[in-house]
Amino acid sequence: MSVDRSLKVKGALSRHRNVLSRAERVEVLKDEDRWTEGGTPLGLPKVAHRKVHAGKKVKEDKPEGEAAAAAPPAPAAK
Repeated sequence: MSVDRSLKVKGALSRHRNVLSRAERVEVLKDEDRWTEGGTPLGLPKVAHRKVHAGKKVKEDKPEGEAAAAAPPAPAAK
């Protein structure tokens, strides 16, 4: 039997997952200073884990001289 194509991908396990393991939740709580050393890993509070979306690229503004030269001339008024 062959292995499914999605399982062969090297970075298949690095994609976004909705559920975190206890160890991952403890790490997030430590980063947020909500974890006390010596605490029990049972009954951990919920941790927000959102997928980060890439933002849109912002167009760079041209200097005034170049913007005026690149803009088409205004139609003449009648």
